[in-house]
Amino acid sequence: MHNVKRIPVYLGMAALLVLMLAGCGRSGQKKLIVFHAGSLSVPLEAISKAYMESHPGVKVLLEGAGSRECARKIAELGKDCDVFASADYTVIEELLIPDHATWYINFASNEMCIAYTEKSRFHDSINAANWISILSRPDVLYGRSDPDLDPCGYRTVLSLKLSEDHYRLPGFAGHMLDKDNAYIRPKETDLLALLESHAIDYIFIYRSVAMQHGLKYILLPDSVNLGDPGQQMYYAGVSVDVSGKRSGEVITKTGEAMIYGLTIPLDAPEYEIALGFVDFMLGPQGMKIMEEMGQASVIPDCSKHYVQIPEILKQYAKDCD
Repeated sequence: MHNVKRIPVYLGMAALLVLMLAGCGRSGQKKLIVFHAGSLSVPLEAISKAYMESHPGVKVLLEGAGSRECARKIAELGKDCDVFASADYTVIEELLIPDHATWYINFASNEMCIAYTEKSRFHDSINAANWISILSRPDVLYGRSDPDLDPCGYRTVLSLKLSEDHYRLPGFAGHMLDKDNAYIRPKETDLLALLESHAIDYIFIYRSVAMQHGLKYILLPDSVNLGDPGQQMYYAGVSVDVSGKRSGEVITKTGEAMIYGLTIPLDAPEYEIALGFVDFMLGPQGMKIMEEMGQASVIPDCSKHYVQIPEILKQYAKDCD
């Protein structure tokens, strides 16, 4: 007959109690839902990790998509969202204010570039002087994101139009916009898989994303890359139409230097926690991470909605009215 060691009842009960308490701890965590531009995926993952280490009672749930798609999830689908970080502050202005948000804070900048890998056709000869002739070739494939869903998509169109003017190449933008449309994707980070699998050779993308993913990239002139506030008047010479709030409505996007913005929607389920998270994100630790990831801070920047900004967050903006 086998000797069976019996676990004392009190030890079994203690183990059960530990498991129950652990389960309560997990279920007791507050969930903070953050909708964000795809280009913010890497820095926000790092910022969220740092935030949760000092706030163990909060679980940050990140959901990346094109910024315009994110805004539509809030405005049209009624999805819960506590913080929305957009690659373009005007997305908040045009699609959320005043019905779903009343303010935003501008926090970072970026610029357009052309990214590629060592497997890209002509990777060993492309440079800032010849990229137009190489990308125009029929045997070279390039990708871009959807202008109706993603700011990087309409910024690509604007950059192509600026390139046509800068390099004095009539018809260039139209040629490129008619080319390789099979490789348009909902957001700019969706293009990375196409590039890394060698389905395409080049992508128009933000410099920060190219840096974060270790890609090779071509820097574009300041008059083309939408990254220089000093070029605002020049950028404003081009525009592109995108879909508006309602079906059939059109919004004309005029060229301007790119600025990221964020807000807390009016119906945020965890409004108070969202305030704390945004305070952390825009504070020294959060913005240090952002800048290390290739996105320069613009804090504090002007806000025409300064009065509506919560008191704890006013320090990150300026009243310029």
